[in-house]
Amino acid sequence: MTNQEGPAAAPQWFRELKKFEIPSIPKAVWQLVNTIVPFLVCWGAMAVMLRHGVPYYFVLPLAIPTSLFLVRVFIFFHDCTHGSFFKNPHANAVVGWILGIFMFTAYRDWRRSHGIHHATNANLDRRGVGDVWTLTLEEFRASSIGRKLWYRIYRNPVFMFLIVPPILFLFIHRLPTSKAPGPETASVWLTNLGVAGFIVALGFLGGWDLLLLIHLPVLYLTWVIGVWLFYVQHQFDPGYWAHKDEWSAFDAAMLGSSHYKLPRLLQWFSGNIGLHHIHHLRPKIPNYNLERCYRAIKELQLPQPLTVFRSLRSLTLNLWDEKTKMLITFGQAMRLIKASLTSLFVCPEA
Repeated sequence: MTNQEGPAAAPQWFRELKKFEIPSIPKAVWQLVNTIVPFLVCWGAMAVMLRHGVPYYFVLPLAIPTSLFLVRVFIFFHDCTHGSFFKNPHANAVVGWILGIFMFTAYRDWRRSHGIHHATNANLDRRGVGDVWTLTLEEFRASSIGRKLWYRIYRNPVFMFLIVPPILFLFIHRLPTSKAPGPETASVWLTNLGVAGFIVALGFLGGWDLLLLIHLPVLYLTWVIGVWLFYVQHQFDPGYWAHKDEWSAFDAAMLGSSHYKLPRLLQWFSGNIGLHHIHHLRPKIPNYNLERCYRAIKELQLPQPLTVFRSLRSLTLNLWDEKTKMLITFGQAMRLIKASLTSLFVCPEA
């Protein structure tokens, strides 16, 4: 399908998805309870252990389940930005703003940039907002040495998943996104005040050791996991990218957004976000309805979902090859560039 962005471009079953968009206050409230309460219990257990002199190497592993609960909190924040967690837009705004403080992310500003991501996902002519920097093979080939070097550093897994997350949440999210309107800009500064207030309160009331030895590691793991999930949802084999004259929102959802089939427990912690193809088809479907939608519509049950093992290959996929219409590795890119250069100097046989 090409050149069509709305439901008219999709098959009949697409319209059946709308019934899953209806939010549920009991489900939303229950999710908040069954996530925030155990998060506080895990966090509190770490604090008690630290205060009672338990060796830190016994305390730190608890940061893993604690951070997983916080990942789930981010999914609720994400739903609020789509206006899907609650039916009432004011409830979404208030809860989203509060959760945003704890996630170090401004609700209104992130809602705007994430909305742009949904509108431009996999569109080669509209990259740059709310996405992972992705070059085509030809763009990489034509780049300067400095740009090639920076791109290779950026796409290095160590940099991408261990260094970028704290930079993104601690510094980049502290500033409004490019060309953000006044309300979105104001939301960033208000969130910054909230974040600063939270840090000061935790430091003075709980102790700076709790902030540095407990909350910071928990946040760091949460951010790393979050960046990985966002990355793998759109950077996978074979993937989908197209120029605007061939691009369609339907294909960008079904082909350019993964069905990341996680183990049951991890699917729960990640708020069903692995069903990302459904989320991009209908962003208004709240996380607690995604699996029910998946089971009800057989066309959404993709034959080859992205498994955890297969997703690891995404670590090496760095460039979009417009000829093969696949993401390729730097090694494959170098061989293709070398082959094309060699062909220029090979004279055809007489």
